[in-house]
Amino acid sequence: MNPHLSALWSDAQLPPEALDDVRLTGADPVLPSSFAVGTAAQVSIAAAGLAAATVWRQRGGRRQTVSVDMRHAAIEFLSEHFARLEGEVPEDPWDRIAGNYQCGDGRWVRLHTNFPHHRAGILRILGCEYDKQAVATALRSWTGYDLEDAAAANNMCATAMRSFAEWDVHPHGQAVVTQPVVKITRIGDAPARDLPPADRPLSGVRVLDLTRVIAGPVCGRTLAAHGAEVMNIASANIPNLPRLVIDTGRGKLSAHLELRDKDDNQRLKDLLSEADIFVQGYRPGGLAELGFGPEDAARLRPGIVYVSLSAYGHVGPWSGRRGFDSITQTASGINHAEAEAAGQTAPKPLPCQALDHGSGYLLAFGALVALMRRMQEGGSWHVQVSLARTGRWIRDLGRVPNGLAGSVPDADAVADLMEVGESSLGRLHAVRHAAVLSETPARWDRPPVPLGTHPAAWT
Repeated sequence: MNPHLSALWSDAQLPPEALDDVRLTGADPVLPSSFAVGTAAQVSIAAAGLAAATVWRQRGGRRQTVSVDMRHAAIEFLSEHFARLEGEVPEDPWDRIAGNYQCGDGRWVRLHTNFPHHRAGILRILGCEYDKQAVATALRSWTGYDLEDAAAANNMCATAMRSFAEWDVHPHGQAVVTQPVVKITRIGDAPARDLPPADRPLSGVRVLDLTRVIAGPVCGRTLAAHGAEVMNIASANIPNLPRLVIDTGRGKLSAHLELRDKDDNQRLKDLLSEADIFVQGYRPGGLAELGFGPEDAARLRPGIVYVSLSAYGHVGPWSGRRGFDSITQTASGINHAEAEAAGQTAPKPLPCQALDHGSGYLLAFGALVALMRRMQEGGSWHVQVSLARTGRWIRDLGRVPNGLAGSVPDADAVADLMEVGESSLGRLHAVRHAAVLSETPARWDRPPVPLGTHPAAWT
């Protein structure tokens, strides 16, 4: 049995005999990286799949096998890269000034400007025009660490590149390793609540998904694949990335609510009162200001499984900072180590958003573990996963000799892993789920829809 899957399973105090039902095939490298990104994909997807199978068994289902091929799992870590509407010409997903730059002290920084307010904030700090060369010129008058601190002070997203050695002595790098990969905490009392027998692991389970971009939406998409009724809640006033919505919106309802509006805030409370799982990716403390922190949710809905995603975790000096996969890779040494393996000095990102996708499946895994605990012993539960801790977990999986020798496959090379379906947006080609459950095959019953398509009401 894979020791990394066994460790996640053991840390979650789940029945060890369930691991006998897992079938893992393939080996790294399956994507060009010196890191074991294929292993990370396979293990995180298998953990969530096996947890779903275990939930189904606890509610009266049969024992079943869970099979995950590493190549398929790795391609699912690139699902947004391969998802496309028929006839669509894919656009560059990155804003034109996003990316890596060298500061005046020689240190590299990574800017994330994919959202208009983040772009405007970075340009305001730098005092320059919306032009890549203008940004590069402006950054020559900054040191990397000063730019990073200025971005954080203004709630923007930029980090300086560090080596592993530098990150390991940084106060936040030290704080990250004190936390478990998936933290599950009891936050309230509630009676045990069985789930009745059903034909799918999560039939009848209601999930509120208040997340965007990749990690949180992947969690909701995974729960939907196993039968949960997942409702994405978004604000019409907050920008999103349509390509990601198309990929991660499979299986979900989608409603608009503005939580600073009194009536919409109450509507979410009404939805929460009938939900089982609440997934959110706001900065730590952000939802508490609106009345939806973990303790608030446990009072409103005793027995809730409250799932929190953050960039840097809930402890340490960076716990309140905003962040994304790309800049977390930069700050925590991953881009530096990958660059060293490639023999270059400029930062080198992983071939996929592995911190995002890994965190998404680990969030789903944690939610399912907490759901099982609610079934067995009752209580309300808080599940916490961070991009930075997932990055450290990937680092701890080890390195792959000659892992950079290959390349990311093109769409034709992964045609066997794709599914095609109709949607209101057009005919969608997208990656199938890599966890194959023998008795309850994963599937998405709803095609993706534009944000805000549905009323904010359970079906």
